[in-house]
Amino acid sequence: MLPESPCITNPGAPILVVLPSFTRDACGAPINDDEPRILGLSLSQRVVLAAHRAGYSQVFFLARRREARRDAMIPDWRRLADVLAPSAAPLVIAPATILFETNWLRGLTAMRIGPAAWAAIPNRIVVLDAKMVQDGLAALDVDSGAFDMPAVDARLYARLGPAAEIPSKIHPMVVAKPDDIPVAEQRLLRSLVKDTDGFMARHFDRHISLQISRRLAHTNVKPTQVSMVSLAIGLCGAPFFLSAHWPWQTVGALLLLLHSIVDGCDGELARLKFQESRYGGLIDFWGDNVVISAVLGCIAAGWALSSSITAPMWLGAIAIISALTSASLVYWKELRVKDGSGPFFTSVSATPGSRLSKLLDGASRRDFIYVVPILAVCDKSSWLLVMAAVGGPTFLFLLLVLTVRERLDSKPTQSTA
Repeated sequence: MLPESPCITNPGAPILVVLPSFTRDACGAPINDDEPRILGLSLSQRVVLAAHRAGYSQVFFLARRREARRDAMIPDWRRLADVLAPSAAPLVIAPATILFETNWLRGLTAMRIGPAAWAAIPNRIVVLDAKMVQDGLAALDVDSGAFDMPAVDARLYARLGPAAEIPSKIHPMVVAKPDDIPVAEQRLLRSLVKDTDGFMARHFDRHISLQISRRLAHTNVKPTQVSMVSLAIGLCGAPFFLSAHWPWQTVGALLLLLHSIVDGCDGELARLKFQESRYGGLIDFWGDNVVISAVLGCIAAGWALSSSITAPMWLGAIAIISALTSASLVYWKELRVKDGSGPFFTSVSATPGSRLSKLLDGASRRDFIYVVPILAVCDKSSWLLVMAAVGGPTFLFLLLVLTVRERLDSKPTQSTA
C-alpha cells in the first residue's frame, strides 16, 4: 500500500528517485524479476542504505511493487511533485539496476550543475537542480509518464535543454545480468581498501581478509562477532610467548598474525552491509590494544622466568602502560565523540596532514606484526619487548606534543589594538 503522506525529513537534503527495472518477454510484456543480491544485500536494500549514509533525506521507488522499509513507493511523477512541492532540494533519478555506492552518491550532490538546469550520465543518472525540480517533474509526467532512463533523458532534454556533464570520477555500475554480479562484488571489495592501510596490510592482509569477508557477507554473522573471534585468536596466541622455546613462540606469533588478518574482516563486513556502529568500533579499537598488551606481558613474564631476573617485568610494565595510555589519549581526543556512522579509528589526529601526525599514524599501523614471526623464528622475541619499551614512551611523548600543538592551534588568536 502507498503511504498516505510521505514526508521529507530534511527539506534541504537531496532526494533520490529509483525507476523500476523491467525485462520483457517475447510479447513485449514487462516481467518483474527477482533482484540480484550483491554480497548479502539486494540492490534495493543497497540503494536505501547507501543513500541514507550519503545524506539523502528520502528514497522514492517509482511504481515499485515491493516497498522498502522507511521509504515510499510513488505511482507517478505527479504524486512525487506534490510531495516535493515544499522542498527545495536537488533530485537524483536512477534506474533500479544501478549499484548504488555512498561515495559517488555524495559526489553527485557536491558537484555544481549551473548554468545548466540538469546534469546526466546518459541512460544511468540524472541530477535536477533544486530550482528546476518541479519543471522537470512536469515534463516527466506527460503522456502517461516516463518510466525508463532513455525516456527521462529525452523529455528533460526537450524541456530543459542540454544537460551538463557529470564528472568522469562518478561512474556508477549497472547490474543488468547475472555475469555482472561477480564484477559488482569485486568493485565493492576493492573500495574497502583504505588509504590509511600500511604496506603489508594493503598488499597481504587485505587479499586474505577480503576473501573471508566476501563469504561472511552472505551469512548472518555480525561484525561484532568477527571482532570477538579476532580478539579470542589474539589472546590464545599470547600464552605461547611464556615459553622460552622458539617453536612455541612461533605458534603464538602466527596466531597474532591471524588475529591481525581477521581483525580487518569486522570493519570490511560492517562497511559492506552498512552495519557500522560505535559499539563495534570500540570493540575493535580496544581489542587490538588488549591483545598487544597481553602479548607483551607474556613475553616479559616468559623472559623473566627463563632468566630469573626482574628486568623484563619492568620493561613489560613500561611497554604496556605506555601503549594503553597512548590508546586512552587517542580515544579521549578523537574517538569519544564519534557515533560509529563511518570508520571508527582512522588517525591519531583530527588534522592528519601534518608531518608529526603522519609519523604517528604510520607507527600505529599493523605492519609491525609481521616482524613478530621473524623474531620468533630467530628466537629473538625479547627484542620485541625491548623495542616496545623504548618505542612506546617515545610514541606517547610525541602524541602529547601533537595534542598540545593542536590545542594551541585551535585557540582563537586575539588581535592587538
